[in-house]
Amino acid sequence: MYDPLAPIRSAEDPRCDVYLTGTVFLDIIFTGLDSAPVRGTESWARGMGSSPGGVANMATALARLGLRTHLAAAFGDDVYGAYCWEALSEGEGVDLSLSRTVPGWHSPVTVSMAYEGERTMVTHGHEAPFEEAAVVEPPPSIAAVASLLPGAEQPWIGRAAERGSLIFADVGWDDSGRWDLGGLPDLRHCDAFLPNAGEAMRYTGRDTPQAAARALAEHVPLAVVTMGAQGVCAADGRTGETAEVPSVAVEALDPTGAGDVFTAGFVTATLAGWPLSDRLAFASLAAALSVKEFGGSLSAPGWAEIADWCRRVHTPCGMGPDTRAEQCRYGFLWDLLRRTDRPWPLRRALPTVGFRQP
Repeated sequence: MYDPLAPIRSAEDPRCDVYLTGTVFLDIIFTGLDSAPVRGTESWARGMGSSPGGVANMATALARLGLRTHLAAAFGDDVYGAYCWEALSEGEGVDLSLSRTVPGWHSPVTVSMAYEGERTMVTHGHEAPFEEAAVVEPPPSIAAVASLLPGAEQPWIGRAAERGSLIFADVGWDDSGRWDLGGLPDLRHCDAFLPNAGEAMRYTGRDTPQAAARALAEHVPLAVVTMGAQGVCAADGRTGETAEVPSVAVEALDPTGAGDVFTAGFVTATLAGWPLSDRLAFASLAAALSVKEFGGSLSAPGWAEIADWCRRVHTPCGMGPDTRAEQCRYGFLWDLLRRTDRPWPLRRALPTVGFRQP
């Protein structure tokens, strides 16, 4: 597997590149629906897939990009939990030494229905017992990925930052409606903050994503604001640099987990030391490739898929204006990956929860 950090690794680096913690769900995804389900009727989906979800989306995306990923999570003591553990540990190489199986606890489940480029989700689950859900001490790591909670502090984030981990964070919807940056106590530990455009504009009171990114950069070293089909913009509070990159047009099958894949791509490119605009472009490409497959975690692209996309974009035959623009924007990847081969077929989400591997 291609290691994006190989040129800069040293013997003093921690064994863990990226640490994260959270809840693992079993995701069941229906696609090909003509519309949202209507009460009192039966809807048939033309496609279906199952895969680990929740924090597993991020863990898988990071591991598929070659980062040594450590996940601390509780797993259900059921068939779903065993499938998710096997898919992450054996299938993706995610280090689960900090995770545990909780006796008698069943896995949380989310059903996602994708239609018209959007999705609707239904989730069922119970909190793991407190003594089992308590977060273990974060290990020394180059980086950590977190989801900030409005109005709540997560002590592990501060401890990871004190140990020298770069903190990359997004944020959940503020159900209180206050949208107060002061209500995000862990923001002070963050090196990069990655909200979407709606969240960023609400938190800053600005009327454009670009203005919101600049305003957020007054509170955090780097603000990255995703804008969906309009692309992504960023502002660096240390240097004053700003950047904006358009999205990559693809035929979307399932948008589940695309935000997690974007963050994983941005973390990878940042740790590799790439320029800001290249980091945004790479993360956008990874997210775009992910929506072409079922499922949040198992839709994440590996380097072979990224290299294949680069080969097709950089083939002279039939090259149009849009392709020439992409060739210019992603030329840095072509130079990096032109000799990358597929080491093994990536797992993809299947309708059945885990066919037995031969």
